[in-house]
Amino acid sequence: MNGMNGATSALLAALIFLVALNLRPAIAAVGPVLTRIGGDMGWGESVLGVLGAMPLWAFAVVSPLVRFVTARIGADRTILVALLVLAAGDATRSFGGPVGVWLGTVAVGAGIAAGNVLVPVIAKRDYADHVPMATGVYSACITTGSAVAGLTAAPLAAAFGGWRPALAIWAVPPLVVALLWLSRVIRERTTSMTESSATESSATADHRPDEGSAGEPAIESVVHVPADDRPLWCRPMTWYVTLFMGLQSAAFYTMSNWLPSVVTAVGFSDSVAGVHLFVFQSLGILSGLLIPTLMRARGNQICAAMTASVPMVVAGLGWMLLPRLSLLWSVIGGMGQGAALVVALTLISLRGRTAAETVALSGMAQSLGYLLASIGPLAFGTLAELSGGWAVPLVLFTALASLQCVIAVFAGRERV
Repeated sequence: MNGMNGATSALLAALIFLVALNLRPAIAAVGPVLTRIGGDMGWGESVLGVLGAMPLWAFAVVSPLVRFVTARIGADRTILVALLVLAAGDATRSFGGPVGVWLGTVAVGAGIAAGNVLVPVIAKRDYADHVPMATGVYSACITTGSAVAGLTAAPLAAAFGGWRPALAIWAVPPLVVALLWLSRVIRERTTSMTESSATESSATADHRPDEGSAGEPAIESVVHVPADDRPLWCRPMTWYVTLFMGLQSAAFYTMSNWLPSVVTAVGFSDSVAGVHLFVFQSLGILSGLLIPTLMRARGNQICAAMTASVPMVVAGLGWMLLPRLSLLWSVIGGMGQGAALVVALTLISLRGRTAAETVALSGMAQSLGYLLASIGPLAFGTLAELSGGWAVPLVLFTALASLQCVIAVFAGRERV
């Protein structure tokens, strides 16, 4: 991190992983209490599907705007604002009445969207020599937060008498991290002011108007590597990365919202359904840490992308054909979704040639990707209500997972 060194630098850099811990709980906690929300509000599966898709729509709208906010106030300050918006959204959703459910959900999505875009960018900047490792760690943090929220949501709702306090409790962690992150913002501002003063002093001392070319700024040596100079949206690789991001997100958010309902429909209790969801989400921690070892197999990311994608197809077929073995499919699907997230985020980091381009690619891939991902929970709930069961929506889920396998081949091929 520029301007920082020693233990302080390492600690402040590591705060990005605490931010990552807060990027899923506010959404993952909804799935286990979705039926409670529906019963309380009188909403059917279609409306609940809209509620599940709404954070993804917020991701789609906010993600491309993050780059403009970042250009104005900086990445670290944008993260601070995002954490505060996330906390406010959590509280509003729980205690703002029926309208507050929708407004709070939008705010939650907006806060997380900024984190989704900037966490990989900041991690790439602060851990430039260890991008796959850093991606694995912060992805593990994302998965950990999601798994803990999914496991504890139903017990918290039972203990505190409803879904509102069970969701509101997730306003506390982002506030705590925002307080810690503030020290990083202050340190960054102090460092920037010091460096600015030093640069001005150096420029004044070194300026020699009568020395001609000797007084001109030195031109840094640049190694020119052939690259695709077309705008991002004109590059096929941008669309492959975006599609991979969207499809793996569709799988994760669909199951995060609806897996408890699928499991209870075949006779399991709410508590057992919560365990299945926890397994699905928590095993992503292990696979997310292991998948970076395959990111350079054969000089590209095809092996890693396929390894992360195929398990979700297997899980989809399993939930559809042998739902009583749901725990097994949760294990297999969980290993796939955790690895797929790491692959998607690493592809964004690797395909961006500069920090600015990485921000732009991250914003585009996550904006359009999450718009695509919103089809998952929305269509799943609508098809369940129309068909009166879970077989038809699971067919769609498996079809999208199969398409992810195809896109994995194209997104994994590295082009110079």
